[in-house]
Amino acid sequence: MPSSRSFRGAVAALRSWTARRWAAALSGALATAVVTGVPTAVLPTPWFSRSVPVQWWNYPVWVVTAALAGVVLATYVATAPTTRPADPPAGRRLGYFGGALSFLAIGCPVCNKVVLLLVGTSGALSYWAPLQPLVAVASVVLLAEAALRRLATEAACPVPAG
Repeated sequence: MPSSRSFRGAVAALRSWTARRWAAALSGALATAVVTGVPTAVLPTPWFSRSVPVQWWNYPVWVVTAALAGVVLATYVATAPTTRPADPPAGRRLGYFGGALSFLAIGCPVCNKVVLLLVGTSGALSYWAPLQPLVAVASVVLLAEAALRRLATEAACPVPAG
């Protein structure tokens, strides 16, 4: 559970970001939106389609996932050309796992080959589809925790200039 000190540290870190970091966050968010939105057909394209329509909650989860992933990715960008970015393990696994869960959460329940192999089409609709909103919440929580840890660590342990 994040403390108020880590939350304040994360906010302080965000306030100190340069335009370069914000540009990296925006680029990361856009890339994440495309990488998760196109194959799951949340973002309509001629390349992918869905057997089950996009649910109303897929869109906010998709947007929040992209925004949080952009923030997490931007924490890996150096703050200045003369400094080496801090690369603590804080939040790394959470970010990966949260992003993967988000992809599974917003995807079509019967388009996921692993789910189809495990439970079949009727199982995907009966068991997996009702679980997807819970998986979405878990993915957003993991990504938020990863972002909070990375930002709080950044504010608490700045790396000195080389």
